[in-house]
Amino acid sequence: MKHFYLPFEKKEGFSYSRESIEQLSEYEKYQLSFHPERPKHLDYLTVFDNVKECLRNDRHGSCIIQTHRATLRQGDKEFPVMLIGQQSAPTSNFKELHQLMKNPELIRKWNQGMPTPAAFEKAIKAITLAEKENRTIITVIDTAGADPTEESEGGGIAWKIGRCMQLLAESSVPTVSVIINRGCSGGAIALTGCDAVLAMEYSTYLVISPEACSSILFRTRDKASLAAEISQITAREALKNGIVDDLILENEGPAHQFPEAAKQSFKDTLFLWIDKLNQTPKNDIFRKRLERWSKTGQWETITEEKIRSFEKHVSLFIPKPKKVLFVARHKNCIDGAGKKKLDPVLYSKLFADNFVCETCGHRYVRLSAHDYITFILDEGSFTEHPETRYIVDKDILNFPDYADKILEARQKTGAASSFLTGDGAIHGEPVVFCATNFNFLGGSFCMSTAEKIFRACRIAIERQTPLIIQATGGGARMHEGCSSMVGLPKMHVALSSVEKAGLPVITIITDPTLGGVAIGMGSRGIKLFEHNAGNIGFSGKRVIEQYTGKPTTKDFQTTWWLQQKGFVENTARPWEMREEILGIIQMHKTKLDLQEA
Repeated sequence: MKHFYLPFEKKEGFSYSRESIEQLSEYEKYQLSFHPERPKHLDYLTVFDNVKECLRNDRHGSCIIQTHRATLRQGDKEFPVMLIGQQSAPTSNFKELHQLMKNPELIRKWNQGMPTPAAFEKAIKAITLAEKENRTIITVIDTAGADPTEESEGGGIAWKIGRCMQLLAESSVPTVSVIINRGCSGGAIALTGCDAVLAMEYSTYLVISPEACSSILFRTRDKASLAAEISQITAREALKNGIVDDLILENEGPAHQFPEAAKQSFKDTLFLWIDKLNQTPKNDIFRKRLERWSKTGQWETITEEKIRSFEKHVSLFIPKPKKVLFVARHKNCIDGAGKKKLDPVLYSKLFADNFVCETCGHRYVRLSAHDYITFILDEGSFTEHPETRYIVDKDILNFPDYADKILEARQKTGAASSFLTGDGAIHGEPVVFCATNFNFLGGSFCMSTAEKIFRACRIAIERQTPLIIQATGGGARMHEGCSSMVGLPKMHVALSSVEKAGLPVITIITDPTLGGVAIGMGSRGIKLFEHNAGNIGFSGKRVIEQYTGKPTTKDFQTTWWLQQKGFVENTARPWEMREEILGIIQMHKTKLDLQEA
């Protein structure tokens, strides 16, 4: 078989003109974006000079991110660059690919194009090397997402993705990202937090696959086409929504049919942007980056009168019973022998275990943002920032039922959005404190959260106070499409500005902290993990078990499991965190004093 044809390519009357492609369904455009014969990262190396591979290793999945030193030259101008490219398959030659994929060892090696911790480690080293050699960084995006396996979780994939975003946020050289085919989920956002984000005309940029979106939204994968349409995933829609800066036109037709024309367009557009970015003085790069990301995202505002119509203090903490020593056991508690447990639970034991069932690991309660404020801050010291109080979520996609879900969440949580920021104090020590309500749409990361963190960071710098963030949530918010996910680089740049100002960022990681929340705020600062927390990592347990077809190990993604892997140093129960955080702040002050001395 020499070529591969998608079903719509075989239809009578279909041509590769813009008009013909425009008539395709959104799902067909999605399929086109990862056509196996579209040029891949290694194919685009031909537009560069002096290409030399670096940092090669044989670790599992490492080949999915390729790194090369190179020179981008046009006319009498040239720029040394570091290429960090996602290679989703060994080749774009379908005949060759068809033969290669008969080899089980090669199939395993290429891991369905999904980067592993080893791949992200290579990217981290390449970013560092580019800075040392003063090379403009070019990331090339082509991925269905990061590897969803227990092995990758054990390798710290969440923290490594977060580290990639942090290093790009703090890079002292210009950075450009190009989405050449499909850029999906955390695998894509790891490397798209750049000074400019470009996209090939027929590429897609998405927070979640249409199939997965359909499964969540409609309880079936059969409505993937509708999910693709709702989510606005094409490059043109990304440009319209302000999440890419420019399109690289495929003028003659889609890149798999006209690869040489696509490569030339890639080079011409990329050169224009790199030329422009390299005109920024080195000491202005971070300031310009902050300015660029400050414009990302959309939100609405709400009035004080409207907030007061639903605002209330909501506590989910289980108080100690007044007359008895026990509380009712949760339903469906099954012990290791498969027997159902019905007996009540000693409250003092449950309290000591941070409300996690000793028998089966069930969490009795996930505390509210108000609970964390109560436990961590001095009584009555929290005052919500007027700069963030009135920012609320915007339904930019007209996503089904999103507006209704927001109204329901407000009544449920007594808050205008999932994220609160304000001034507070810990034993009189002033801090900027940010808290998340898990029971507001699962605490999912969204455009309003990114903007609130951005403003909270500015306030912390203005006040010269530590920044404390209580993190929880299951990932980026599907209802806002890719616009929610691109708030993550915005947040990373803002947090880096706080640390550059010499102020501590302290992140409290609670149950759950997954996906976009984990690779975002959960990967930053001095981390304080909640005792007995679970569901901490990148891919959720259910997703991993569905993908691998086998159960995860006991205690998977718990604080204890992560501690054994070397990712946890500080732990505390919520009511112990005040003292722990005060100690971290005092230690930071001592360190600064010693540096100044």
